[in-house]
Amino acid sequence: QVRLVESGGGLVQAGGSLRLSCAASGGPFSTYAMGWFRQAPGKEREFVAVVRWRGGYMHYADSVKGRFTISRDNTKNTMYLQMNSLKAEDTAVYYCAADPRDRGLWTLVTGYDYWGQGTQVTVSS
Repeated sequence: QVRLVESGGGLVQAGGSLRLSCAASGGPFSTYAMGWFRQAPGKEREFVAVVRWRGGYMHYADSVKGRFTISRDNTKNTMYLQMNSLKAEDTAVYYCAADPRDRGLWTLVTGYDYWGQGTQVTVSS
């Protein structure tokens, strides 16, 4: 059974930085496409970033491009999201997700089979 556990969330001032981690277990992590999503109160869950299993391809939502960096360390079964220049509108619960088949549906919630429990990120203005 694949299990994903996020960590690293917290409270930060606008303009600050946070680094989220997603630890994976229970599967061949290195072959999965891995993504980050976020959900603000009263809003739908939205795509943030994805990294394919080889780690050589990344894709970002326009809203975070240039500020966030996704990466993965397959030797540690861990994915990261470095978030810089944080804004109040980045406040949300952040979720990591895994697609074992790497189907290419990277921006869709339905494109992932496994989800973590989420970690809260709050940016104060």
